Amino acid sequence: MSATHSPHHGHHGHFQLHLPRVRVHWPAVPHTRRPHLLGELVLGGALFAAYLFVDSFGSASRTAAARSHGEHVLQLEQWLHVDVEHGLNNWLAARPGLMTTANYEYATTYLISAALLLVITYVWTPRLYRQARNSFILLNLLAFACFAVLPVMPPRMLPGFIDTVATGGTVGSWGSPIVADANQLAAMPSLHMAWALWVSVMLARMAHRQWLQVVSAAHVGVTLYVVLATANHYVLDVLGAAVVVGVAVAVTEWWDRGRPGDRLPTSDAFFLDVEAPGNAQNVGGLALLGGAPSYAQIRDNLAEHLDVLPHFADRLAGAQTHRWVPAGPIDWSHHLVEVTLPEGTDLDSFVGELTGAALPRDRPLWRVWLIRGLGDRVAFCIVMHHCIADGIGAVAKLLHILAPPYQLPVPDRPGPTLLRRGGGVIQGLAQLATDGKPAAVLPAGGPRRGFATIDVPLAAVQQVARSHRMRVTELLLAATGIALAEVDPVLASACDDRLRVSVPVMLRAPGVGSDDGGNLTGAVIVDAPARATSIEDVRDEVCRLSAALRTPTRALASRWVMSSALRAVPHGGRRWFARTVYGRKYFQAIVSNMPGPDQAFTLSGCPLLRVHPILPPAPGIPLTIGALSWNGSLGITVVTDADVLDARAFADALQERVLQTRRADDDGAEMALR
Repeated sequence: MSATHSPHHGHHGHFQLHLPRVRVHWPAVPHTRRPHLLGELVLGGALFAAYLFVDSFGSASRTAAARSHGEHVLQLEQWLHVDVEHGLNNWLAARPGLMTTANYEYATTYLISAALLLVITYVWTPRLYRQARNSFILLNLLAFACFAVLPVMPPRMLPGFIDTVATGGTVGSWGSPIVADANQLAAMPSLHMAWALWVSVMLARMAHRQWLQVVSAAHVGVTLYVVLATANHYVLDVLGAAVVVGVAVAVTEWWDRGRPGDRLPTSDAFFLDVEAPGNAQNVGGLALLGGAPSYAQIRDNLAEHLDVLPHFADRLAGAQTHRWVPAGPIDWSHHLVEVTLPEGTDLDSFVGELTGAALPRDRPLWRVWLIRGLGDRVAFCIVMHHCIADGIGAVAKLLHILAPPYQLPVPDRPGPTLLRRGGGVIQGLAQLATDGKPAAVLPAGGPRRGFATIDVPLAAVQQVARSHRMRVTELLLAATGIALAEVDPVLASACDDRLRVSVPVMLRAPGVGSDDGGNLTGAVIVDAPARATSIEDVRDEVCRLSAALRTPTRALASRWVMSSALRAVPHGGRRWFARTVYGRKYFQAIVSNMPGPDQAFTLSGCPLLRVHPILPPAPGIPLTIGALSWNGSLGITVVTDADVLDARAFADALQERVLQTRRADDDGAEMALR
């Protein structure tokens, strides 16, 4: 199946959608949110600019003051009997080969070790990376402040010392021609020692391998010897380095204690804010397995893939500003539950009851049920909170635990430029402002959910859509309105014969997958005719009303509001906004059509026979429909407000409508042949 839906190839999407790459990742690399690389590079550039700014203070009087300060430091060391720089410097200068080696060590290893530490933490331990980055920035700013207020000339520039850089001809070392413009009056504190100590402190927090700690300690010892023997620093400079590192790390840890973990993006926290009793915001999937895997097999499968399932090992912290923090060991008795389908209960109703319950927020926000009692088959049901993933993100997570490894193709084309995206947001905001509200606000129902699934051949649905010159999403919208009018004409009449539908649109840059988690969706409002008629009778109207789906501006605008604009709003305002716009005041149904993989899979050795999506309703709306293509089938899940609309009756009417349309088309073709 192509990752880009196109009407020219009979695909069933209504917009161009870049599906997530589902890769086989090196297990040691966790998949979680990381700071944007460009932003981190900008921070690094700003830090270097601050260093250059301090360096620009040079003047004759400043040089004289630095010389005087250096002499005073040396006198204080002599009084303390710690002035070992002379002896070390003379011994090293008498050994040219070792001297040159020391100069290169001074010029390179502090840079290499710090850069490696930042890269390693960015890739392998993103949470530690934030602490490492923040403490690194702070220790450097503290050092720059010292350089600005108290310039100190290094010993090698004072009488009686040998300048090993000048005599050793070292390329790239401090004072050599290649860095001649570097600040040479920055002895106190020693940044070389500070960086080496900082690397050692950070490694102690991320690594438990003893050999790595030994290597780090050796690097600190070598750096200590080199900075003194090359006469680039005083002993007291080293103490100053220890002070700035200690202060920077302590302040950063104090700051992090008050703000633990990774902050939820506002687009994810949105679904925490709209959740209310009786309206759990859980997404996921229901798969029927052609076999009966054991509890241990499924548990081991999930445990093996936890590192590529973002936030499956985290819990929420913070009452208003939600953050992800480590949850500790997984309580498998809670997260993986083995149940037997009660006698006389159908699977759909049972799954609807299980998945409609709110997930406890003091644990990782996901659960899996193995449902037995289906003969030689087992149902695998997984849900996660909507703040972890959107619909297609939940599909990507399911693919992680299936075999064989699968990667959906992504079109090789550049995404929109920043200017075009900005223009689209502005245009979309104007369009959203003119969309208005539905003709009627439906009365609120109750907390009971109806849940029903149907499974239809994907090729048949695509053929029907082509016969009507429609996309599959347009066909689903038309069939939804007609089925509603047939099953509950009173409800259709209350909608003024026009059902206002929110259609989620996945907004993913080409080549960017959803396996980092989170919500990357916008929404487009479409009015679907709700009349008891034929698909052909409403075809033109549906295609005209759904034209907004073919341009991304509304989706871009709604995404911008959720992910960017709401950042500037206090939590109370965000909560009010979410509960105001996401519900029956603005739309009456959700229809989500999601493309999936086009091949067979197994879960712990058992084939997946059919798969259905699980989507939560918005507060107060009577109807939610999720459609997912999977290995030649279109699995459709219907979730309703059970006090307003019967889920099974509606699902049957929807299925009958689609199949009848196909049969009517076939009959017409047979009549034409006759």
